[in-house]
Amino acid sequence: MVIATGTQQLASQRRVIKSRVDEATAFLKKLANRDRLLVVCALVEGERSVRELEGLLDIRQPGLSQQLAELRSAGMIEGRKDGKAVFYRLADPRAKAIVSTMYDLFCGPDAQ
Repeated sequence: MVIATGTQQLASQRRVIKSRVDEATAFLKKLANRDRLLVVCALVEGERSVRELEGLLDIRQPGLSQQLAELRSAGMIEGRKDGKAVFYRLADPRAKAIVSTMYDLFCGPDAQ
């Protein structure tokens, strides 16, 4: 039956859309925190050490560590150790794309 197939197809599309929206919602929730957004913005230009992030963003080390852990667990950033220093960079290209777009909309020369 054409109707049954069309209904099944719509149900399948609905499931896919809902799952993608759930994924997008979780992603955006991670960026909705001011300090996490600052960290991601600082990493758009490239890798930075925890010490650099702390000084640049004026976030005290305990709070910064908490936000870095959240972003790491979400897969948005990844770190590497070099001696005693820890460096972070963006691991998820979606984060860079979103932050770059937000920069254009809110901070760039054409922002309103």
